[in-house]
Amino acid sequence: YEALHEPGGVLVYGIPEFRLPKEIVQAEIAGLEELGVVFEMNAIVGRTHTLHELMAVHDAIFIGVGAGLPRFLGVPGENLIGVYSANEFLTRVNLMKAWLSSAATPVLDVADKRIVVFGGGNTAMDAARTAKRMGAADVRVLYRRTEEEMPARREEVRHAREEGVIFDFLVSPTELRGRDGLLTSVVLQRMELGEPDESGRRRPQPVPGEIKAVEADLAVVAIGNGANPLLLATVPELEKTHWGTIAVDEATGRTSMPGVFAGGDIVTGGATVILAMGAGRRAAASVEDWLGSGEWVSPYEAATAEQE
Repeated sequence: YEALHEPGGVLVYGIPEFRLPKEIVQAEIAGLEELGVVFEMNAIVGRTHTLHELMAVHDAIFIGVGAGLPRFLGVPGENLIGVYSANEFLTRVNLMKAWLSSAATPVLDVADKRIVVFGGGNTAMDAARTAKRMGAADVRVLYRRTEEEMPARREEVRHAREEGVIFDFLVSPTELRGRDGLLTSVVLQRMELGEPDESGRRRPQPVPGEIKAVEADLAVVAIGNGANPLLLATVPELEKTHWGTIAVDEATGRTSMPGVFAGGDIVTGGATVILAMGAGRRAAASVEDWLGSGEWVSPYEAATAEQE
């Protein structure tokens, strides 16, 4: 069950073509179809279907809906035209061919424009490199700590620099400004590093009086994501962690609901494709074990027994 009109999830809409060619993903999907896997598209579990409805017709369920709830800056001006979450920006470009002027869901024409990207992770690097490849004149990554604290892989940062992306460290946005509803600039507070926070990284603190404005035509917010809330909001009995992710047994992917398994970013929070693939493999083996155990009761048999 896939919410969008094309299978592949974040592999298709979240990772740029230059990092993961779509033909590779399509070949994997074709292989699954040959094995007999059926893809139900445009199916938003939690809206189009509920988890309980699916439990009534399937013997086991695996939840892999990811961490699709973008976090925002929480500063004035985030509703201006030209301000995107990284999720929306990359989805429009990757899945909806937004680089075409004829696209039904374009992004602001980035050719020869000034782009800023907030964040220091791999997704921020993807957004910055995508904007640069679409012809942006000036692409800047704005990060509130130093380069040493950036969570992005070193090679991703190096590749971004090689493509002409500019990095501005120890800055934090305080306001996004616009004219006639369109973004025109971002106001940045200069920061310095203080004592380590709960993550172990030194906490950024504002330097009094050190404020500057940077002109920008488009801003991409890439500061992380939370657990996809659509499915979880309709299943209060499914045990969750204090981060809002699904609580599972790490070895098996089992959740608190019999016959329901989960893995990937909806369990770990934003992580890597490799970790999600590993979780899927472990859960598949666990599903097979569970179906062969005495714990499993077919939903068809359960429904029949209830009717009798």
